[in-house]
Amino acid sequence: MSPDRSKFLKQDTGLYLAYVGMETDLIFSRGIDLPGFASFPLLSTDEGRSILEQYFDAMIQLGTAQNVGVILESPTWVANRDRGAVLGYSPEELAVFNVQAVASMAQAVEKAGAHHAVLSANIGPRDDAYAPEVRMSADMAEGYHSHQISVFADTAVDVISGYTLAYPAEAIGIIRAARSSNLPVVIAFTVETDGRLPTGMPLADAIAQVDDATDGYCAYFMINCAHPEHFRNILDGSDAFQRLGGLVANASRCSHAELDEATKLDAGNPQELARQLADIRQEYPQIRVLGGCCGTDMRHMTEIARAAASQPL
Repeated sequence: MSPDRSKFLKQDTGLYLAYVGMETDLIFSRGIDLPGFASFPLLSTDEGRSILEQYFDAMIQLGTAQNVGVILESPTWVANRDRGAVLGYSPEELAVFNVQAVASMAQAVEKAGAHHAVLSANIGPRDDAYAPEVRMSADMAEGYHSHQISVFADTAVDVISGYTLAYPAEAIGIIRAARSSNLPVVIAFTVETDGRLPTGMPLADAIAQVDDATDGYCAYFMINCAHPEHFRNILDGSDAFQRLGGLVANASRCSHAELDEATKLDAGNPQELARQLADIRQEYPQIRVLGGCCGTDMRHMTEIARAAASQPL
């Protein structure tokens, strides 16, 4: 990690933007087919690499314009063994994609001369994020995710980010694997419309369980792939929620089941979403990462940046 970016994982209270809504934007708004919801195969063609570069550049430009940091997320959410195998990729091919993903982000940062851009290796769940049939023990999860994380350890990545996780054991395994590779790590749980994990566990309990099992190694926790109205009422100021450092929200109020069946994109209201996220950050100033997940695009990200940056903590 460069000296300029190292402060991101220390006591930096500045705002950072994170965007993981690219896949829904590509599928619904740009008509690009992504089998298995996988964006990493875009790295295999000139056209695909150009598409990814456009997203990285847009985030860097937004951060510069609003004088906030940005977290560039690698297109590797499903670039793990099981989900990659379904798409016909071998472990060796997946390793190449993971390395290329970080290299493409690093190139975008270098080209732009960005000083407040963090390179995040995006790790997704082994199974369906919203209805996992395979639930691993922490030991199994550590072994499984260590394959992908160990590849990232030899790149310029700044942080491992486990996104859209549904149960604590998988999060624990990811953290242990990251620690073994001497990498910082962030965990993002997803919640249903009742604010609970898809497995039914209260979010605060999941955070506490993960911290207890990993000696608090996780840099901070996040919520992703949920609308603010799905989790706003569960935030209660407890010790667990003091560990909450990021909100990467869906544009839509729909449940995960409804989103899975959707044939049209629900982009919600960008201004309203931005106000909701900024208001939560006002109440919980330790939250330093805001962003967009399913259904969002750069309109949402721009509004989020403006709303949060305009509210002094």
